[in-house]
Amino acid sequence: MMRGFALIAALLASAGPAMAQPGLPPEPQVREALDQHPSVLAAMARIEAARADGEALRAGPHEFQLTTSAIQRTVDREGRYAEFDASLSRPIRLPGKARLDRQAGASGIEAAENRMEDARHQAALLLADYWWDWLGAAAEQQIDAQAVQNLERSLASIRRRAELRDAAPMEVDQAEAALGATRLQVQQSAGRADLAKVRIQAQFPGLALPATPGELPLPEMPQASLAELRSLVIERSHEIGAAKAEAERLQALADRARRDRFADPSIGVRAFSERSGQETGLGLIATIPLGGRHRSALADRASNEAAAASAEAAAVGFDVQEMADTDVVNADAAWAAWQRSREGAKAQVAAVLKMRKGYDLGAIDLADLLLAERQTQDMFRAEVQARTAALRAITRILIDSHSIWISDEL
Repeated sequence: MMRGFALIAALLASAGPAMAQPGLPPEPQVREALDQHPSVLAAMARIEAARADGEALRAGPHEFQLTTSAIQRTVDREGRYAEFDASLSRPIRLPGKARLDRQAGASGIEAAENRMEDARHQAALLLADYWWDWLGAAAEQQIDAQAVQNLERSLASIRRRAELRDAAPMEVDQAEAALGATRLQVQQSAGRADLAKVRIQAQFPGLALPATPGELPLPEMPQASLAELRSLVIERSHEIGAAKAEAERLQALADRARRDRFADPSIGVRAFSERSGQETGLGLIATIPLGGRHRSALADRASNEAAAASAEAAAVGFDVQEMADTDVVNADAAWAAWQRSREGAKAQVAAVLKMRKGYDLGAIDLADLLLAERQTQDMFRAEVQARTAALRAITRILIDSHSIWISDEL
């Protein structure tokens, strides 16, 4: 009998009930790591820039202007005179322009705040992808490592049988080949796990990682239905909020540009002294620029930019709706595929147990048994891959709906 050759015990353990370890890192640590991601920090800085821009728009571009002159004038047969001239003026925004400036500033702040939230959203998706890459590859590595141990014990048993002439030398070669192929899989899965870990550490250095990844948990469907989560994906989308706010900002600027075809007048006072004070004066001055084709062209450009932003906001709405629908389909399909993979693994276990009995009775060749054992290992690796895909898809719809990590309610 081939004692120790079976992969079944180890593979069944990897597909057992839900593990005690949490599947995802603690949420407080994740939130802190996301807040420290460079893309989020950059977006936060842009909020402050938008607030400064809003304050500038609220104050307006117009400032007081002081113009002075002091001269010495010489008049034939009269002498020299000291003269000076001073004027203080300031442009005044025509009615309605200040309101549009304030509206543009407020919309700019709103757009920046939504972009910051969307940057956190994208960072969360990146972390989730790398996290499940790490746990999934590590789970495959565990299966492959256990398979190597079982094959090593089996190879030792076959070698002893060959020495007793109870097994052919070719069977030893077959067992060695199977062991070599499985060792290769261990190296590949270990490499993928290491790669995922270094990616997490590179992108989120503030997130404390355990020395070894936790067990890959069994997926669980969220308490809310997928249809409810789909609605939340659209309702809570900061990408839509940013696009709408940007469209409103550009529309306010377009309205402002149309009003600016009538330039703001400047009013002020002027004081002068001529002929060394023999003539003095104090009065009001006004300057009214006359707009032309340049201002009209700027207004047309701003109007078209606002129209483009409005169309882009509609396109973003389509993209988010597509994303929500895709999340639902992916989560449902991945969950169903994982269920089928578990059923397949159970059937494969039953088949390989029969193959082992047949080999012990001499009715099955070693090559056929090795093939069945390899198929069993591949089936359990496929179950891990399907489980990882289901976990990834469910996590994504939870993040996209702002139900975890980036919840607006916390």
